[in-house]
Amino acid sequence: MKLDSSIAAVVTGAASGLGAATAKALAASGVKVAIFDLNAEAGEALAKEIGGVFCEVNVTDEASTDAGFAKARKAHGQERILVNCAGIAPAMKTVGKDRETGARKPHDMAYFEKAIAINLVGTFRCIAKSAAGMATLDPLDDNGERGAIVNTASVAAQDGQIGQAAYAASKGGVLAMTLPVARDLMSEGIRVNTILPGIFETPMMAGMPQNVQDALAASVPFPKRLGKAEEYAKLALFMIETSYMNGESVRLDGAIRMPPR
Repeated sequence: MKLDSSIAAVVTGAASGLGAATAKALAASGVKVAIFDLNAEAGEALAKEIGGVFCEVNVTDEASTDAGFAKARKAHGQERILVNCAGIAPAMKTVGKDRETGARKPHDMAYFEKAIAINLVGTFRCIAKSAAGMATLDPLDDNGERGAIVNTASVAAQDGQIGQAAYAASKGGVLAMTLPVARDLMSEGIRVNTILPGIFETPMMAGMPQNVQDALAASVPFPKRLGKAEEYAKLALFMIETSYMNGESVRLDGAIRMPPR
């Protein structure tokens, strides 16, 4: 797919981190970008910066998601690109201890369900709604391509650490559905790929002590640093622009394999 001003995109979780970097990269290529996020202040600021449109969207809510797509399409037309970056990274052991009594307690199921609802169900909700719109468009080329979708999983989908049962399950679901969704959409000319980021410089990471960040960077085989959001964006654009790339999941992690803790 050639990126230019005739193309519209939706990026979820785009007010910060990986999503913001991707929104900026798409806009720099001329694409009209709609930013889906719950952070209205940051989302509006980024939309103004890149000449896009901000849509306050909760991807776990059907009506909110529908309203977001309606607003984006009213501003830019039907999107041909969807990049799913909305997500959370919960941490809780399957069986933990009460801090006061020391008693064993099971994982908070509401916490587990929230991770699944945002990271997995929210991703699929946006895929299904976006793809239904893409399928109505005329093909872009002789191959019949109509659109491209990029999802965000995590290396935790394969190397889940202690306390990451909910997160790994949610991201493992994103990884597992990539190929079947690509197969579902093959007759519509819509490609689907997924990125599995390793340890990246994100707002969440920035909130950690510097010594923790340094230790995490040192654990990466090469290069010994944290990943940059712009590197995620470059891979996302590569997946969008490369028409023969479909149904693939790619680790972007400096060759790290996460230890148990």
